[in-house]
Amino acid sequence: MAVTIYGISNCDQVRKTLGWLRENGIDYRFHDFRADGIDRAMLERWCTHLPWNSLLNRRGLTWRSLAEPARAEVVDQTSAIELMLAHPTVIKRPVVEAADRLLLGFSAERLAAALLPAQTHGTGA
Repeated sequence: MAVTIYGISNCDQVRKTLGWLRENGIDYRFHDFRADGIDRAMLERWCTHLPWNSLLNRRGLTWRSLAEPARAEVVDQTSAIELMLAHPTVIKRPVVEAADRLLLGFSAERLAAALLPAQTHGTGA
């Protein structure tokens, strides 16, 4: 299964995710928003899996540093995508893309459920 991690390299949540993947022997590709960019098609695809307002990180420095009028303009998916294209670091991180699934943020439990083989427990006889 191809796994791509989207984010920025100095984000703690991204680093935790990359560390977890390495510890669990999962191959991945890292896509840095700053170095590799982001495009409208990618954001629109993500919005078919996740609500646009969950992709928008309203707790981060980028959001807080925006002028209030710019923040007030974000009212729907279209305006959120425009903001994310202009300021990719306002996207909540990491976005983990694996096959047709998207995970948002770091959670060892959700990563394990999505990426590790199901463990079977024998009943013994």
